[in-house]
Amino acid sequence: MTRIAIVVGSTRPGRYAEVVAQWVHAHASKRDDAEFTVLDIADFGLPLLDEPVPPMAGEYRQPHTQAWAATIASFDGFVFVTPEYNNSVSGALKNALDYLYAEWNDKAAGFVGYGAQGGVRAVQQLRVILGELRMADVRATVALSLDDDVDEHGRFAPRVHHEDALTETLDQLIAWAVALRALRVSHPASPAGDTTRGGTAEYAHASVS
Repeated sequence: MTRIAIVVGSTRPGRYAEVVAQWVHAHASKRDDAEFTVLDIADFGLPLLDEPVPPMAGEYRQPHTQAWAATIASFDGFVFVTPEYNNSVSGALKNALDYLYAEWNDKAAGFVGYGAQGGVRAVQQLRVILGELRMADVRATVALSLDDDVDEHGRFAPRVHHEDALTETLDQLIAWAVALRALRVSHPASPAGDTTRGGTAEYAHASVS
């Protein structure tokens, strides 16, 4: 079964990311073509990157890095639930991404952004970051507004049309997660960034749909 992680991309107290991730999970769990798990980066207690060797070498020495790497390696694709902080992603999410390399390679990514403008600039930043990690991001996305998708009491209340956008995002994500699994089997990622596969220079970022 294809395994998809719904990544809670904020660790801030009072964050909306957790409730948004639960909404994604509730919708996704109605499907029978993949297994979905909410993955909260706050649960891993990752400090600012403290590995002495660059992640491309795959020589993880810290127990928290090893736990994070084993978890990410077990998934075929990811839905990143991301807030927008100053036109970009949260520092916590960027840090979590920077910890690893090969575990992200040749996997699919989709996005659910939220913020005053729907988190669209954070998603755009993520597309660039994930391209460098050799991930394939899908074209469809969900953009939630903190003005229009939160009620007068501050509770998350997404408009109905977002469910269609989420369905399209998941459709594309799962299709690519399945396709990329075959690539990972035939061409395993090299922890050391083996140039026989072209490294990051040849594996250019591609947005897929």
